[in-house]
Amino acid sequence: MASSDPVRVMVVDDSAVVRGLITRMLEEDPGISVVASVGNGQMALNALERHSVEVVLLDIEMPIMDGMTALPKLLQVNRNLQIIMASTLTLKNADISMRALEAGAADYIPKPTSTREMTGGGMDFKQELIGKVKALAQRYRTATGGNRAAPSAGQPVAERSAPSGAAPAARPAAPRPTTAAPGKVAIHPPGPISLRQPSSDAPDVLAIGSSTGGPQALFAVLSGLKGLRQPILITQHMPATFTTILAEHISRISGIPAAEGKDGEKIQGGRIYVAPGDYHMVVESKGTDKILRLNQNPPENFCRPSVDPMFRSVSAAWGRRVLSLVLTGMGHDGLKGGQAIVAAGGTVVAQDEATSVVWGMPGAVATAGICSAVLPLPEIAPYIQKLAMRR
Repeated sequence: MASSDPVRVMVVDDSAVVRGLITRMLEEDPGISVVASVGNGQMALNALERHSVEVVLLDIEMPIMDGMTALPKLLQVNRNLQIIMASTLTLKNADISMRALEAGAADYIPKPTSTREMTGGGMDFKQELIGKVKALAQRYRTATGGNRAAPSAGQPVAERSAPSGAAPAARPAAPRPTTAAPGKVAIHPPGPISLRQPSSDAPDVLAIGSSTGGPQALFAVLSGLKGLRQPILITQHMPATFTTILAEHISRISGIPAAEGKDGEKIQGGRIYVAPGDYHMVVESKGTDKILRLNQNPPENFCRPSVDPMFRSVSAAWGRRVLSLVLTGMGHDGLKGGQAIVAAGGTVVAQDEATSVVWGMPGAVATAGICSAVLPLPEIAPYIQKLAMRR
């Protein structure tokens, strides 16, 4: 399959109106083709037997078979399938989305709460959706070597509805690589990566930035950290409500107390602070204390919260005693802040290309030559632990 072939998408939502709107949004991009549009998880399973699909947009709440029930069944049919969970911004749906990421979904996207919002003010939703679909399709194509099974002879190219029925027999799953394959977002010309020596001082803070694929990466890294005395600050590109649930899941998975940061809160060691959705989270020095500040300054890198303001502020507050980590994500947020950290003598670590869902953010800092290490996801926690625990 040529990289120029349109991305093959299936839209799964119980609302015919929403399916139609999303299909039109996607197909306005010539690089995307919606090959199936169905109303529940069972119909999605049926459609997957007839169509070659790379990315699935999967609603959570549907009759007959909901999104969480369908998720493992779809991955059983094709383990490389890239599934984006779609849900409205409620605490319940945010919690389900986080559990879906743990269960194998590649990403999530919050849906506008009404069709009016989707058609009137939904430009941000459309841009985010198209960006995620294309990035995850690249991941699919890299994982499968560009191969796909063609639809059976005589089958229509697109399916707008399919009768529900008995669950299809699962075909042999495509082998899933031992590490997640990348979706490349070019930031700098490819070339050898030069590494710097980490700071010789033990860090007083760990600052982490992440975006697409970030929750899964955060769970993996933080669950591997034991006994750290330093505070951990996290900016994950995520809307309000979702960041509340993200902090709860981090606390449960890692065993480290985690919560959304609060304006004016004194930063304490051994705790995790997550930037709340729609707020930049920065650090202010007040005597010997470090205080969290939240603001709604303009978005940076089209994001709020953004990694760069957090990185700049921790650099100003702690200087060379900053250890920072850039995990999977689209774009280059964290690059300028990472440069400020290195200029002050601190340390930057990045996730490698092979284990990133999208090697945009970590690729930007890696290829800029400001990293002390560029590591596969399973090796990040031991490396962080080693630097953080030294005296």
